[in-house]
Amino acid sequence: MSLKYTKDLNKEAPRSPKVNVGGFLILGRTIDKCRGTIDGKAGEYHFDCPLDNQIFGWKGIKGEDFKVFVAADHTDAEIADWVKTNGTSKTAEEIEAWNKKVSSNNYSDDPEKKTWLEGENKRLGLDKDATLFDYLDADDKASYTK
Repeated sequence: MSLKYTKDLNKEAPRSPKVNVGGFLILGRTIDKCRGTIDGKAGEYHFDCPLDNQIFGWKGIKGEDFKVFVAADHTDAEIADWVKTNGTSKTAEEIEAWNKKVSSNNYSDDPEKKTWLEGENKRLGLDKDATLFDYLDADDKASYTK
């Protein structure tokens, strides 16, 4: 299958989780990984991973249902509308609060994950308390500038 909007994640990183698509952080990255998975161009990236499941779980949608919709070659805007209208209904205020929460996540509430993230942040030259989003961006950059 060949989707119109697929990025080859063997050659370039998916979008940053900081990119807002249709009101949602993480969504652009999730779309890129999903399209890459469908087209066999996901590289080392995994769709329906814990990051993707932050938005899926919060919205009450399943990764497989999302993938079926994406496989129909919808645009980002159409996919964002699908996310808005499926699963648990969320107000604009709830979406804004969720975006703020996920963008500031540095696992301070999970000691095991916090230790892992601090180690990864150190490896990448980031502040030990950098967020998961900061880590993903730096890791993507390091992977594609080798």
